Amino acid sequence: MLRQIRRDTQMEIVATVVRFVCKSFLFLLYCLFGPFFKLRTLKKRQQCTSIDNQILLLSATKIAQKIRMKKIRCEEVIVAYVERCKEVNPVLNAVVENRYETALREAREIDDFLKSTTINETRIAHEKPLLGVPITIKESIAVQGMSHSVGMKESSPSRATRDADVVMRIREAGGIPLLVSNTPELCLWWHTFNKVTGATRNPYDTRRTPGGSSGGEAALLGAGASLLSLCSDIAGSARLPAMFCGVFGHKPTPNWVSVEGHKPGSTDVNWPSYFAIGVMVRYAIDLPLVLTAISQSNEARIGFNKKVRLKDMRFFYMTNSGSIVTNSPDSDMKNAIHKLVKYLETTHGVKVQKTNFENMRSAFEISTTILLRLENTYSMFNRSDDPKKSKNAFLETLKYIFFQSSYTYPALLYGLLKNIGERFPRSYYNTMIEKKMQLKQQFEKMLGNNGVLIYPSFISSAPYPHEIMYNACNFTYLMIFNTLGLPVTQCPLGFDKNRLPIGLQIVANPGCDHLTIAVAQEIERAFGGWQEPSLVEKKSYNAA
Repeated sequence: MLRQIRRDTQMEIVATVVRFVCKSFLFLLYCLFGPFFKLRTLKKRQQCTSIDNQILLLSATKIAQKIRMKKIRCEEVIVAYVERCKEVNPVLNAVVENRYETALREAREIDDFLKSTTINETRIAHEKPLLGVPITIKESIAVQGMSHSVGMKESSPSRATRDADVVMRIREAGGIPLLVSNTPELCLWWHTFNKVTGATRNPYDTRRTPGGSSGGEAALLGAGASLLSLCSDIAGSARLPAMFCGVFGHKPTPNWVSVEGHKPGSTDVNWPSYFAIGVMVRYAIDLPLVLTAISQSNEARIGFNKKVRLKDMRFFYMTNSGSIVTNSPDSDMKNAIHKLVKYLETTHGVKVQKTNFENMRSAFEISTTILLRLENTYSMFNRSDDPKKSKNAFLETLKYIFFQSSYTYPALLYGLLKNIGERFPRSYYNTMIEKKMQLKQQFEKMLGNNGVLIYPSFISSAPYPHEIMYNACNFTYLMIFNTLGLPVTQCPLGFDKNRLPIGLQIVANPGCDHLTIAVAQEIERAFGGWQEPSLVEKKSYNAA
């Protein structure tokens, strides 16, 4: 017993030191660079232009229905989205490579098929639920023949030799891939930029970040240039961009959607528990549609489509993480949560309870320790495809200082942190695993099979790009749920005083995705969901 107490004390001292060092270092970065990053306020704010084609304002569910009923031609839909992509991409810089001509040819083939087929609409809806619907895909998810370099600068750019499992399923469901979109280098940052395609911009304010690593997808969705998006999430990579760009993002229950065909990947047995391929959509009604299409099991397909009444659910909320390492959400973010709480209580007659988890105070240490200890994760420092090309993180950092490295600073930072994380005592790692398991058990007990947690997506709306640097600890709000393996839906909930999207996360236990989706759909009905950027400027929105 005495030995256990001594061990726990030592581990708490180590954790305290980690917190202090991280918080102090980020505060120093803020003091040194914050004033320079704020200079972007001097640039003129730009937004994406208004949407004129009404096809672009239809949900995927409605478009698929209209195509099946021959009330609209598939070619019309694809033309509308291709034109919108061409219109907004010079502003956003979100597209890595397109397949517009091929997509148009596939659309014409679908129109020809529908003209001649005797198959009824019900059967088509069952067998090809996405027939004719356009979809955009994060470049890290393999699309046969398309760019698959994921922002890494190489003499011979990588191209996908086959479709990822989710892309194959999208095609089988009748969906039409339009393009692959921009990411940070190997998805290793929360702002989307690299040395190949450059930086992607936020459709609501081009001075701001669209987030990352699925920033290209979120920017296209927010601009009305995409309808359905395939993305990925290891530390909030789908939910953060979704919030910054005013759309819905869903990280599914682990193993409900295949992660095969994603770059980077890992051979670590725990990789599918923490990493997820998910979706982003403009309309919450489309979440079950696209998630069902990419599901790899009947359990998942049934799970995404379960119906539930909100009055039969239990609701809990938190307004901050409880960790001293993270900042508290700003007043606009907190007001959004209180607005939803009030709505649920007054409209649906449910009681929304404020809650707290003791181990959420250690969410930062739990998440970073566990995620950095994943083994055999592909990166420029671990080139499993060509080991001879693997780089030394410390040497590359020195080269970067003297402007000789071809890699971005977030990728180098990842390499350094991974080296440090792997050198932490095994006993410290085991302590974090124990805390993670205790926290997961608390969630299981509190939420059960009919409860959800309302939780901040981040501390504020989209910051300026390099302000991400000293906000690194604040991504704990997102990555703790990767570590716990819980399904989460990010939901837009209005705009802040800067006329930028804000939102919140709805969290449930594994296998309860239908609960978070049901709440997302209710939030959309009550608060409007996605709003096109050009209209926000004309209205006065208040998150309170």
